[in-house]
Amino acid sequence: MSPTFEKMTSRQRVMAALAGEPVDRPPVCNPTNVATVELMDLVGASFPDAHRNGELNAQLAATGYTELGFDAIAPYFSIIQESSALGCDMQWEQKDNWPTVRMSNPIWKSSSDVKIPSNFLEHQDTKAITDSISILKQEYGDEVAIVGKTMGPWTLAYHVFGVEPFLLGTVDDPDETMKALHALKEATVIYGQAQIDAGADVLTLPDHATGDLVSGEYYKRFLLEMHQELEEELSVPIMLHICGSTVDRMPYIAETGMAAFHFDSKNDPVEAMAAVDGKIRLVGNINNPTTLYARGPSEVRAEVNAALDAGVQLIAPECAIPLKTKLENLLEIPLAVEDWVAERGDN
Repeated sequence: MSPTFEKMTSRQRVMAALAGEPVDRPPVCNPTNVATVELMDLVGASFPDAHRNGELNAQLAATGYTELGFDAIAPYFSIIQESSALGCDMQWEQKDNWPTVRMSNPIWKSSSDVKIPSNFLEHQDTKAITDSISILKQEYGDEVAIVGKTMGPWTLAYHVFGVEPFLLGTVDDPDETMKALHALKEATVIYGQAQIDAGADVLTLPDHATGDLVSGEYYKRFLLEMHQELEEELSVPIMLHICGSTVDRMPYIAETGMAAFHFDSKNDPVEAMAAVDGKIRLVGNINNPTTLYARGPSEVRAEVNAALDAGVQLIAPECAIPLKTKLENLLEIPLAVEDWVAERGDN
């Protein structure tokens, strides 16, 4: 990078970084969510309505670019839109809390139960996101990267089968587990393609095979090949997202062919970069519950610098941010990136 490098638009910056091409500066890209209660109040678009209404969703999502100065707009704030459309029992909460799937009464028990409803894409909660993407694409065109999100089959399995029954099934009947994952993958592809058709430049694919629940070997056994298939079937760059400690599965994740991996602050950025060995870009990994929520701009800046010094290509919070995160901490992220480039970019 160099101060004489021609200035890029936000969209150009994100797309180049995901392709491993030169950039004028590392992009600040939000693969999950940077909406806050304060931003909801600012634009008059609050949860739960902003999850379920395309126009309100677009108004709130755009603030990641217009108010925070990030290089991407990510309108899918939660992880439950598809699950609602599949028929899960929902608890939508209010503006200061996340909606959840009530998993005490799972809707399905086996792979043979998995059925994608004919009106899956017309359901209020899936259509809200595709409508929002269309609005954002019309409003911002090629100025900023529009990041869609489609849940991976592992995450969907938690919602439709329940976490404990699903995980027990991976031990008791792994062949049945694979059948269920392949059946659920259809929803991942259908919804991802619908968002691409609506104008998404990039997709985040959350698939929560997290380090505190399953091993890296489980990732290789159940998901590596499936993620390779998803990368082939969906035509835009994909950012895989898995929370928790994931260094043990990063060498496998690097084999997926996906554009990038969005990683958690539980992973040291230097170790993470070594684990992927240049085979996939990394996005992350600014800590949410401690740094962004409870500390101040100087601590945020230190984490940004640490990620950049390690070589992380796209800077972002590690996951969906706490809804009462202070705006000054979020605003510090792009400022810190700009200063890092000015101070170290030529070194």
